[in-house]
Amino acid sequence: MQRWQGLEDVPDDWGSSVVTIGVFDGVHRGHQRIVGRARQAASELGLPVVVVTFDPNPDEVVRPGSHPPYLSTVRRRADVLAGLGVDAVCVIEFTYELSRLGPDEFVRTALVDRLHAARVVVGEDFVFGHKASGDVALLAELGEKYDFTVEGLPLVTEDGVRISSTEIRARLAEGDVVGAAHDLGRPHRVEGVVVRGHQRGLALGFPTANLETLPHTAIPADGIYAGWLFALDPTDGSQTDSWPAAISVGTNPTFDGRERSVEAYALDRYDLDLYGAHVALDFVQRLRPTLKFDTVDELVAQMHEDVAETRRLLA
Repeated sequence: MQRWQGLEDVPDDWGSSVVTIGVFDGVHRGHQRIVGRARQAASELGLPVVVVTFDPNPDEVVRPGSHPPYLSTVRRRADVLAGLGVDAVCVIEFTYELSRLGPDEFVRTALVDRLHAARVVVGEDFVFGHKASGDVALLAELGEKYDFTVEGLPLVTEDGVRISSTEIRARLAEGDVVGAAHDLGRPHRVEGVVVRGHQRGLALGFPTANLETLPHTAIPADGIYAGWLFALDPTDGSQTDSWPAAISVGTNPTFDGRERSVEAYALDRYDLDLYGAHVALDFVQRLRPTLKFDTVDELVAQMHEDVAETRRLLA
């Protein structure tokens, strides 16, 4: 799969393509349906399929300070899209100037001039252009002008609830990582760099990797979780090793902590030296909320139970 950082990276000899466009944060099951239909259309037309996405999130540019928590990094987004079989991902830097483009100019810039869109596949709620003044109907009109067709797909719903990035963020805020994984089609992932913490886990017999998470990351609610710890290659983000892990999110109230942290204990591994490493945590299931214990011995006893439950769940 080709990855382009901006439209200027699109090869000069790039021909016609089927394009889908959006933020695609999390690349959840609703997004996957759109990408799947784009792939089907591309196969029918004998063309490559291109996903156009944006960084930073347009909301942060249009309404500074309103940045929604990210469900995935841009690199993770591209990796998941590659797994869905797209031919290219184009990451466009979303700027104030881009947000000021009218619908016609936006379409010509993002879809026509470099990508030569023959068909555009989007969700039925897709909006574009200055102040989100364009919708699917207008996109279809512009398609007639610029010689591409448009498909607006119904959104994916279950039990009357629409699968969306907003809905998944709400699930994570409640600690419902199982529900989030159902909507994502895979466990929610948090990435970061391992830094030195207070090293209490080591003293208690459970050495943990303390993550300095990336800005604006969607972190699940405070609690103890079963999950997986992955070491990532710093150059391309590929997984180089993995361990089942008990994950703690919270302020360590037993020690009167105030700063929220994300820590992971790789089960039965006391020899890992991950300081400075880029790692990822996949959250599988919440075991319990964060609790304050009266004594350290009570905490340690509960940690043994958490590890045993993690081992059972991930076996």
